[in-house]
Amino acid sequence: MKVGILGAGQLARMIALAGYPLGLEFIFLDPSADACAHQLGEHLLGEYDDPELLAQLAERADVVTYEFENVPAPVAEFLASHTQVHPAPKALAVAQDRLVEKTFFNDIGIPTPQYAAVNSFEELQQVMTNMAYPAILKSRTQGYDGKGQSLLKSADDLVAAWDLLQGVPAIVEAFVPFDREVSIIAVRSVSGEIAFYPLAENSHRGGILRVSESRASDVMQSAAEAYVTRLLVALDYVGVLALELFEVNGELIANEFAPRVHNSGHWTIEGAETSQFENHLRAIVGLPLGLTDLVGQSAMVNFIGGLPDSEKLLALSHTHLHLYDKEPRKGRKVAHATVRAASAEQLAALVQPLIVLADEIDDS
Repeated sequence: MKVGILGAGQLARMIALAGYPLGLEFIFLDPSADACAHQLGEHLLGEYDDPELLAQLAERADVVTYEFENVPAPVAEFLASHTQVHPAPKALAVAQDRLVEKTFFNDIGIPTPQYAAVNSFEELQQVMTNMAYPAILKSRTQGYDGKGQSLLKSADDLVAAWDLLQGVPAIVEAFVPFDREVSIIAVRSVSGEIAFYPLAENSHRGGILRVSESRASDVMQSAAEAYVTRLLVALDYVGVLALELFEVNGELIANEFAPRVHNSGHWTIEGAETSQFENHLRAIVGLPLGLTDLVGQSAMVNFIGGLPDSEKLLALSHTHLHLYDKEPRKGRKVAHATVRAASAEQLAALVQPLIVLADEIDDS
């Protein structure tokens, strides 16, 4: 069976690496000639909306998926009219627009921070008369890894924040004084079978995920599973989905969801019976889902902007390095490492040297 993937970055690379043991083949559509997954399958080089390349992809792939949520909606809809596409275009349409996403969450009973649509500077001023500072102004679309957003600490920040967005449709959200950030990764098959991974506790800096640690028997697990189940069912979703949440005073508030495999689930490669990447493939091609149980305690550390010293890193016990074959660049994710331990205490000790190495080369 041949799987088509829109995008050929590191997520597509890890999907393909998980798929080869299952006997799957891959074809990628990506506009970058040096996209890091292109050596793992056939590479259709061109824009995502190129009619000729889309026709080729639709004809030759048995099923199409994607590695990022900013795939143009008409592209997914065209492909879905010619071949199987998982997740379905509806999930993309909801995830691509922060206002639509927040409204969808609320409609299915998932709480979110207070929010309001903003289409002009005058609207922003009016909204902030009813919303407390600090707050966050975000573009409704094309935002990831902290891009397209500004923290509003006072009314003095409004002009600069609005100018930064250059007039695009926006949303302003109340700042959440969270106790911690967590995410749950779930997978749903074509038959409706659902499996959940243990919660991950996440640390961000500059809007970019830095560290993600698995949490066995977390007190928030059942609440997170209930929310993500509502999301999966409402979207009639097939594949892996990640729901990012804030914990505030023992309650969960949704931040956003990603209709794809997710950075906070990279630890599953070594830390779970079946990785998120393999389970995504199992789901979209109609295979039984694999177990999501923990294998020990695991953590993942991102390397941003620069490459780690492989020899120094691999000298650390219980550590696994994943290089993406990407040129270092400011703010760019170029690698990650995972560490696995027998206990939470041992994990805390083992992950600290990785964090030190990451901070040494971080130029984000």
